[in-house]
Amino acid sequence: MNYFEHIGKYFMMLTQVFRKPQRSRVFREALSREIEVLGLKSLGIIAFISFFIGGVIALQTALNLNNPLIPQSLIGFAAKRSIILEFAPTFCSIILAGKVGSYITSSIGTMRVTEQIDALEVMGINSLNYLVLPKIIATLFFYPFLISLGMILGIFGGWISGTMTGIFSGVDYIEGVQMDFDPYLIMYSLIKTLIFAFIIATVPSYHGYYVKGGSLEVGKASTQSVVWTIVLIVIANYFLTQMLLT
Repeated sequence: MNYFEHIGKYFMMLTQVFRKPQRSRVFREALSREIEVLGLKSLGIIAFISFFIGGVIALQTALNLNNPLIPQSLIGFAAKRSIILEFAPTFCSIILAGKVGSYITSSIGTMRVTEQIDALEVMGINSLNYLVLPKIIATLFFYPFLISLGMILGIFGGWISGTMTGIFSGVDYIEGVQMDFDPYLIMYSLIKTLIFAFIIATVPSYHGYYVKGGSLEVGKASTQSVVWTIVLIVIANYFLTQMLLT
């Protein structure tokens, strides 16, 4: 199957996802379940990685700005920009693509190979709407919160790394974080997060829904979905940066 056929099937899938909604009670139950599985269970890994990567960014910035003529406040400024612009929205989304994407593909793919999706269709249920739409809304609703948490913990981790190692002053770091604050950069990051969240929810769902074969094929589809999700995130990041920052 060529790429154009995959693209066509993907957009045809999206038209079915937003058609014929289920009963509100069933949808609310599915949505709350997806928020817990796709969002709340990702809090730990995002918090852990954001804190330590923020510390690494601050330390590497400090070690490369060792000229006495350069004020130490630039360490906090550079770390803040790096975390807000790229690390939090892009790097964390790539991590979520690996964790959440493989789960979505394997869960939907298992339902496909065990004929549970066929049973839903026989009962007159729009299986794509039932399985995919709650995942889209859950990621669009919860991932901006996750990325915002990643920004905060990343900047905080940079401050902790400076105060514990003594490589730079925590006061100067905070001064740099407060320097030249631009709220549009936060909006830019959250816009990227929403686009990435949509990709994370839909691309693995596509690979899982159209998988054919048995458990081995489900495993291969999970790997492919993670790879393609990351590729699309990187491509979307390039075009979004070009459109929103230039």
